[in-house]
Amino acid sequence: DGLVDRPASYNLEDIMAKMTVEERIYRLRCVEAWSMVVPWNGFELADLLNMAGVQSGAKYVAFETVLRPDEMPGVSYPVLDWPYVEGLRLDEAMHPLTIMASGIYGKDIPKQNGAPLRLVVPWKYGFKSIKSVVRMTLTDREPPTSWNKANAREYGFYSNVNPKVDHPRWTQASERPIGGGLFAKRKPTRMFNGYESEVASLYKGMDLSKYF
Repeated sequence: DGLVDRPASYNLEDIMAKMTVEERIYRLRCVEAWSMVVPWNGFELADLLNMAGVQSGAKYVAFETVLRPDEMPGVSYPVLDWPYVEGLRLDEAMHPLTIMASGIYGKDIPKQNGAPLRLVVPWKYGFKSIKSVVRMTLTDREPPTSWNKANAREYGFYSNVNPKVDHPRWTQASERPIGGGLFAKRKPTRMFNGYESEVASLYKGMDLSKYF
């Protein structure tokens, strides 16, 4: 909804029937400095946004996750203001690397990983890839995001993977690959999680230590 020509509610079958699903093997970097490689199945978010008809005044996409307290006991803890919300600039959302994932490891994505659809933005820290998306809103204002609301000093709106900007409580210059064993050596973190050549132009001229 929001600044679109065709606001509507869709069921999953309607969406999937119109989308081209493909496998994308992406690096995943958690803000807590671990990493892994994940084979997703999904479609470009741009295709879904174009189906709704993005209006010229839209600058951001706001995302909201499902909220079912009877099925999700974790939301009873006052860590965040539920439901979980996230946001992207429109050009980030329309980038061909940005996908909505419906599968993982060749199977339908399970609930704990974000069923039925989750966002995947591989050059950002993992918490930006909101799970179980039930609403998208096109807006002309930067939308609030859950972790930024909870602690703006530690979690910025952009949250691009950046080895030069540390988290206040730990370094982001290196990471520990999942599966490497307890005593595995950390490896250097790459700018934009290794996708610098594809996405650096989105942030040309920006002070990435300020807009972190």
